[in-house]
Amino acid sequence: MIIDGKKEAEILRHEIKKEISLLKGKINKVPSLSVILVGNYTPSEIYVKNKVKKSKEVGINSDVIRYPDDVSEKEILRKIIELNEDSEVSGILVQLPLPKQINKEKIINLIHPSKDVDGFHPINVGNLASGYHAITPCTPLGCSLLIKKIEKDLTGKHAVIVGRSNLNGKPMAQLLLKENCTVTIVHSKTKNIKAECLKADILVVAIGVPNFVKKDWVKEDSIIIDVGINKVENKIVGDVKFEDVKEKVKAITPVPGGVGPMTIACLLKNTLECFKARLI
Repeated sequence: MIIDGKKEAEILRHEIKKEISLLKGKINKVPSLSVILVGNYTPSEIYVKNKVKKSKEVGINSDVIRYPDDVSEKEILRKIIELNEDSEVSGILVQLPLPKQINKEKIINLIHPSKDVDGFHPINVGNLASGYHAITPCTPLGCSLLIKKIEKDLTGKHAVIVGRSNLNGKPMAQLLLKENCTVTIVHSKTKNIKAECLKADILVVAIGVPNFVKKDWVKEDSIIIDVGINKVENKIVGDVKFEDVKEKVKAITPVPGGVGPMTIACLLKNTLECFKARLI
């Protein structure tokens, strides 16, 4: 089974749009997302354009605050403080990567946790790790929702995550632990990664190496979530060798059209959650 991320993202966006419409009818307010974009890095421009477009489609007000590549860290910090204090702003997103003169940690730590739609603030990270309510990073949240579409009950499943990044690997592990999975994280220092992957009922791959996972690395009837996006000979491919693997497994996400659309849909979901939390 090919997991259709575009279709699932469309379903999620429809649910978000419906809820926002109901809220607007009751309180005459809608969520608002502020995006800070530094420089003119093409992939960032594309990501932000898609985020703004999808936000508007579901009824979220969205604005992009642009700065040149040489903007000072002080100026970005000043703007975040302003947005934190603005009661009309539901969520704040600073598009990464940032230029060298700006400390990413300082930026992430200054965004108020209740407006941290990316789920990167240490308080949200800590709450997720502790099993408490938290704003969850968009990509692992999207992966989790796709997995649950295939298997509603993940209790006792062995999940293997390839990659230990703060953006995906670590939060993905926390989400799967919450679903009562047995979780293994493998990384560049792991001995015999292939042997670990072969144990996986659920395999989530996010390392940025094209076609890294092959057919003989995966177990029959497993679920494969490919987070990788790599450009190879003018083609976009994932971290899993899709054509080889797809016939062997129970379900797999394609690249593109798998995790990517769900990431943006989950950003909208997080923005709505931040908005609702501030109404209480």
